[in-house]
Amino acid sequence: MSVTAISPQRLAELCKAGRIDLIDVRTPVEFREVHVEHARNVPLDRLDPAALVQGRNGRRDEPLYVICRSGSRGRQACEKFLAAGFTNVVNVEGGTLACVEAGLPVVRGKKAISLERQVRIAAGSLVLLGVLLGWLVHPAFLGLSAFVGAGLVFAGVTDTCGMGMMLARMPWNQVKDAPTGCCATKEVCS
Repeated sequence: MSVTAISPQRLAELCKAGRIDLIDVRTPVEFREVHVEHARNVPLDRLDPAALVQGRNGRRDEPLYVICRSGSRGRQACEKFLAAGFTNVVNVEGGTLACVEAGLPVVRGKKAISLERQVRIAAGSLVLLGVLLGWLVHPAFLGLSAFVGAGLVFAGVTDTCGMGMMLARMPWNQVKDAPTGCCATKEVCS
């Protein structure tokens, strides 16, 4: 079964029509920076589809909408729900970026470096380090660059990033004692 998707504009219409169940599967720090007004944070690395569906208190048959930064992690979360037997799950096309661009009401908080940028910084640093150590110390260090390159190819082919999952668990990507959905200011982006 394939993942169902909706546009940010359709999500806005549903939000205006009534309360919807929207989960944001980004890291807590990414969520704190900016999120769609009605979203609640359930990070992908901690997502338990069975527990989440069970906790919906009789709303099992109502659709569950999933959003991330650009759509990829949202699709992965939807696939987890489908694998767990919950089929009424819908991914928001283009994620939070598309929602901001479409002018949906968002909540803004403290700025952070996105997980995608963190992965690029870490991967680039490791490749550079491997090349420098291979040139200056011993050619065997070139294996570090090859390992990172292979990991990036694997991430591209499978659309899962081990480095991203690891970075998502780092202390700087955690929010201490912040209630989900509570941020500094609300604004409608234009």
